[in-house]
Formats: sequence, structure tokens, C-alpha cells
Amino acid sequence: MKALYFGTYDLASPRNTQVISCLRRAGVTVVERHREVWGRHNWSVGLSQLARVVRAEGSLARRQEDGADVIVVGYPGHFDIPAARRAARGRPVVFNPLVSLHDTLVGDRARFRPRSSAAGILRVVDNGAFRGADLVVADTEAHAAFFRRTFGLPPERVSVALVGADEPLFRPGWHPPAPFHVLFVGKLIPLHGLETILAAAALVPEVPFRVVGDGQLAALLDRRPANVDHVPWIPYADLPEAYRGAGCALGIFGTGDKAARVIPNKVFQALACARPVITADTPAVRELLTDGVDALLVPPGDPAALAVAVRRLVADGDLAAGLARAGRGTFEARASEEVLGARWLALLEQATAGRR
Repeated sequence: MKALYFGTYDLASPRNTQVISCLRRAGVTVVERHREVWGRHNWSVGLSQLARVVRAEGSLARRQEDGADVIVVGYPGHFDIPAARRAARGRPVVFNPLVSLHDTLVGDRARFRPRSSAAGILRVVDNGAFRGADLVVADTEAHAAFFRRTFGLPPERVSVALVGADEPLFRPGWHPPAPFHVLFVGKLIPLHGLETILAAAALVPEVPFRVVGDGQLAALLDRRPANVDHVPWIPYADLPEAYRGAGCALGIFGTGDKAARVIPNKVFQALACARPVITADTPAVRELLTDGVDALLVPPGDPAALAVAVRRLVADGDLAAGLARAGRGTFEARASEEVLGARWLALLEQATAGRR
């Protein structure tokens, strides 16, 4: 099978790099047709940006011989579906959205007011993208249910493939013995629950915390507890070493609706590196992890419960080691490139069979 990975997608996003790597590992020939529009996580929707989108879509849709059996529109390709349909010329179009733009930028991050013109544009773009694809691939069953409900899609047009992690990088490895510290890596957006993490750190002042990242809520770190170290940026290639040196890694703890529907990259990366994970107990996380078996799950937005979980791992090395081993086992069984490659291949075969 040959797939055309298509659109204005984020070249550096793990959701795209991982899908392409998994498909190639499964024997799929993947060619890319990409136009740069957004930059790294640039979500502006002004007139000048929309003009760039229009030019990019015209270029993408021009007739080009690619020999592909199926078109895969990468994240965040919500504006790309009409161009993909023209380029497909009867071939199936599979959409890898990861998120709804309106849900993310209006509901979760509050970048635009609900009744603003930008919010209206995002709603229209979302509806056209999700309804225009032959198959939408969500990252969790919880997210798939949201997409079906929000966009009125029949069950057979939405399937699920987990996110996973870049295995050549994220894997177990030896690290020099180091004092126990808690690691959080993220863009500091609302669903991550930075307020909960900082409040939990204040409750365990004897345990060092390290927050790696920058973003929308970075100002909260100006008032961080003394035991919280902030590192604004670590090169992506160095993140596995950061995980391997940590006593445990944190997922997300936000209380919003979207936080309950996702399993973030950081959880898969920590599991792949065989580090014990603490994250919020949500419907999405329960699709993958079991409390006390391969992770510790705590109520969202509950710093006291997070502090108790951290203290458990500090005090019980056997528990931490057991969670790490079981977490790595869960990753291998559910989210490895071999497993996800087979899953993505089956989904593309499903889409092409349905189109025939």
C-alpha cells in the first residue's frame, strides 16, 4: 500500500512523525506533500494567515502524480480537507485531527471568545473537516465519542489509534543514580493542570520538582514553591534522558472536558522510558492504564491526592519499580510502533475497502 501524507500539518508534532514512522514500519510506502503555513504551534487565525492558507491549499490541490492508494491529512490539517478531496480524485481521505480546533482554542485554551468571528470560523472549519473525511482517526475512545457526537458522524466513520512515542528515542536505559525528583514536561496549557502541580509541590517541600516547558500559563511559575525548578526548554532529542533520570513523571491534571478525553504525549514517553507515571484518573486514561498496576491515578485538580501519590513513590522503591516495569509492558502491548503500525495499516485498508 502507498499513502500520501498531505497538508499544512505540523512537521515536528509527534502525532505526525509517529504515524508516518508506524506506517513505514508496517510496510506502507509513505510520501509527503506538505506546505508550511502555521509554524510551530502558531494558532493565529487573522486575515493574513487565512490568505496564506488559501495559497497553500491551492498549491496542495494541484494535480500531481503520487501513485497513492489513500490520502492521510495530518494534524492540524483541518483547513486541508477540501484540498485533499480535490487531490484525492476519488481515493479515500483519512483525517488524523488529534483535536477539534474550536474545542481546543475556544473551549480549552480560551484564545478566542465563544461569540467572536474567529470562533465562528473555527466551528465552520471543524464541521467541514470532520464531515468531509471518509475516516476520522481519534487518539482515544473518549475523543472518538466526542467527535461522533459533536459532528454527527456515524460510528463507522470514526476509529481510534493511540498516540504512542518515538521509539528510536524513548526507550529504557541506564541513568546514573540521582536523587528522587518529579518531572513534568509540557507546553503549560490549561488542560495540563499546572496550578495543581505547583500546589502539590508546596505540600511536599522535601521533594524536588522539575517543570520543563513554556506556554500560556508560564506566569504561574513566577510564584512557584522553592522546591520547583523551571527549565523553559530541552531539545526533543534530550527528553528521554530527562525522563530516565526522574523518580517519576507527571501526566496532566486539568479539570476541563478536553482533559478527560486525551492521553498526552508525555504519558506515552514516560511509559516508553520505563518511568513510573502519575496522572489524572480520567475516562481516556482508563482506556490504557490501571491505578496501582502500571501507573498511579489521582482525581483531576486535586493537589492533595497528587502529593500523597508522590510521597508513596518516594517512600516505596519497590512500588515505583513495579509501576515502571508494568508501564513499559503496557506501552509495548498497546502503544509500540509495531502495534500501532498494524493498527494504522488496518485503518487505511478499511478506508480503501470502503471506498471501493
